Amino acid sequence: MNVQALHKLCLFFELVQKKRLALLDLLIAAFQENQITDLDIREEVDTFMFEGHDTTAMGICFSLLLLAEHKDIQDRVRTEVNGMMEENEGKLTMASLQKLPYLERCLKEAMRLYPSVHLISRILSEDIKCQSYTVPANTIVHLNIYGVHRDPNFWPHPDVFDPDRFLPDQVQNRHPYCYLPFSAGSRNCIGQRFAMYEMKAMIASLVHHFYLEPVDYLKDLRIKCDLILHPAHPIRIKFVPIK
Repeated sequence: MNVQALHKLCLFFELVQKKRLALLDLLIAAFQENQITDLDIREEVDTFMFEGHDTTAMGICFSLLLLAEHKDIQDRVRTEVNGMMEENEGKLTMASLQKLPYLERCLKEAMRLYPSVHLISRILSEDIKCQSYTVPANTIVHLNIYGVHRDPNFWPHPDVFDPDRFLPDQVQNRHPYCYLPFSAGSRNCIGQRFAMYEMKAMIASLVHHFYLEPVDYLKDLRIKCDLILHPAHPIRIKFVPIK
């Protein structure tokens, strides 16, 4: 999709925003108004499906590994999940998933340590002053999200898994761009809320029915840095049914 077509699409989306249409409905409506083509729709859906598949799967995998190794945190998550399940007769709903603040903090901390998208690139539209350096326009800049998430200037003891880093009082004074699992600004991930719901639903169900015990440990983990952060070898967790 070229820049002119994308601009027209954004203007159209602003006009229909109040209707609260789903993504595909928005794209079809834009097509009917001759704002985009069939190919444009396919590209947008391909992007949404790709970004929401492998990224979320890796987020779940790393979160489970961390919970398996930290039994005290896992037990606290289970207590929260079990309480929510009792209130909702064992059902997971969109509303009930919002009642899991500690699990959400655990997921955020897991994505800090192991962000699925560990590197993003941008082309500068104008000169940028960075301390004593000037980075000229049209430069391709790589943003090392993995490195930012482990910067001790923002994260004391950065290699420690500590969900309480994301308590409200801890978050409010933190630099807004020191945590970027879904990027930031106008190009941030359009599916981040959906991804959090997916991860919550999967992990809440697993923790409710199983104890997690480590088989492979994160200290032995070798990471493969493709477009998505992957373990370079199989990783195993033991699931012990809760009777």
